[in-house]
Amino acid sequence: MSACSVVVVSHDSAGDLPPLLRSLATHLPGADVLVVDSGSADDSPAVAAAHGAEVLVLDGNPGFGAANVAGVARARHDVTVLLNPDCVLLDGSLDALVAEARTRDVLLAPRLLDADGTVQRSAHPRPASPAALAAALVPPRALPRPARDALEPYRSGRPRRVGWAIAACLVASTGLLRRLGPFDPAAFLFYEDLDLCLHAAALGVATELRPQARVVHHGGRSTRAAFGGEAFAPQTERRRAVVGARLGRPALAADDLAQALTFGLRAAAGRERARNLAHLRALRGARRHG
Repeated sequence: MSACSVVVVSHDSAGDLPPLLRSLATHLPGADVLVVDSGSADDSPAVAAAHGAEVLVLDGNPGFGAANVAGVARARHDVTVLLNPDCVLLDGSLDALVAEARTRDVLLAPRLLDADGTVQRSAHPRPASPAALAAALVPPRALPRPARDALEPYRSGRPRRVGWAIAACLVASTGLLRRLGPFDPAAFLFYEDLDLCLHAAALGVATELRPQARVVHHGGRSTRAAFGGEAFAPQTERRRAVVGARLGRPALAADDLAQALTFGLRAAAGRERARNLAHLRALRGARRHG
């Protein structure tokens, strides 16, 4: 087993931490686990400590980005795994990603799964890229497998470079993460991963999916509790801020178009109609005010 650091940011995560920490002890026993608590009102710090994790309790709740920056600053090993508290390791497959991250500068993302084994949409083309625009217009299921994987890279069965990946689980050298931030400490929540991957790409650092590594990600529990459901408006505003800052206004306009087409066509087809219409309303509101 490869020694590594694991940084987990918790916020009212007492219910999620035990299964994650047990899975780390079983499947990544060489890891030093640091739980960074960001303003929890529950007993997350005590739960983490009881399961053998080192605990760093921050003053107040400075946000997800700042909490990860504080955690990576404390990492003791040359490779760090960033993990959300609502994840669970299924096996020892992350060890191979730790070993690979030790050899080169790269952001490595495992395959994320729902609790029932369904593959999550965790890896994406770069916003405003031809693949992202095509995915908004063409049903990927109607395409041959290579084209489908280009439009929906999360489905790929082989290792591949992607535009960006959800950072519920991300593996990289500690030095690289520190150079990148890893996240913007001023960004409180949402799309830190998109920002990180675009920042890395601008510096020549790839984000790569490793589908042979599998992690269950329950997803969105703390944010749904905090916002009383999906936070459509804050998520949309933050995505637009990241795309505009990293890729420029023309790319932002193209990404807005791709997002509008995606949500509109899904709603028209009756796929999660209420949810996609809520996304559209949030996009219209963000464009009016942005």
